[in-house]
Amino acid sequence: MSASLALDRLRIVLCETSHPGNIGAAARAMKTMGLRHLLLVSPKVFPAPEATALATGAADLLSEAQVCATLEEALAGTVLAVAMTARERELSAVASNLAEAAREAVAWTVRGQVALVFGTEMSGLSNEQVLRCQRLAHIPTDPQFSSLNLAAAVQVACYELRRMALGEVPPAPRGFAPASSEEIEALHSHAQKALIDLGFLNPARPRRLMPRLRRMFARARLEQEEVNILRGILAAIDVLVRRAGAGQPRN
Repeated sequence: MSASLALDRLRIVLCETSHPGNIGAAARAMKTMGLRHLLLVSPKVFPAPEATALATGAADLLSEAQVCATLEEALAGTVLAVAMTARERELSAVASNLAEAAREAVAWTVRGQVALVFGTEMSGLSNEQVLRCQRLAHIPTDPQFSSLNLAAAVQVACYELRRMALGEVPPAPRGFAPASSEEIEALHSHAQKALIDLGFLNPARPRRLMPRLRRMFARARLEQEEVNILRGILAAIDVLVRRAGAGQPRN
């Protein structure tokens, strides 16, 4: 795959950005590195003159930016999502440094769309948003001062993505077609319902069962056929639960 095609399959997702100027600066950072797909999840203010002013030559990326209500919507159609965060998360996916994550991200563009996800300027990504991603990555800054401006973080990330796209990229992961973000989310929803119906999951006291399942599925990097198998097993459980319920005496 050519570098330009690989870069065209990468998207930058900014979640709940507070300052519109950071959106414009991020768009400029993307364009300097050949990335074009900017998705904004519930930005506080957009469009805005501050965003256009700081885009400086990348106003076209702002006009084409997709505004989404949820991160799930922004990740639709992706085969890999990488959460960018400076903090370790107990139930998150496997963490790696940015260079390793960029290398894997570019490799997965052979299979489909890949997203790098950034959080708010003040608090970064929430734990729930991190769990929507299959990988966790960080920029190896000085531990005494690890906070990067959002646009600066996007610039560094886009540079690494371009460097990997132009350089020697590892072979694409083997196997059948990977499951998309929507297919994974449908599996999680189906699993949660089935576990509740079985009495295995108490929705009033869920503890950490579903986040742990998310982490397990993220490590597995499920293929479409594997998701279909798991959904088939869950469907069989649904039938057995309905039959058991139908056989119970009515009050």
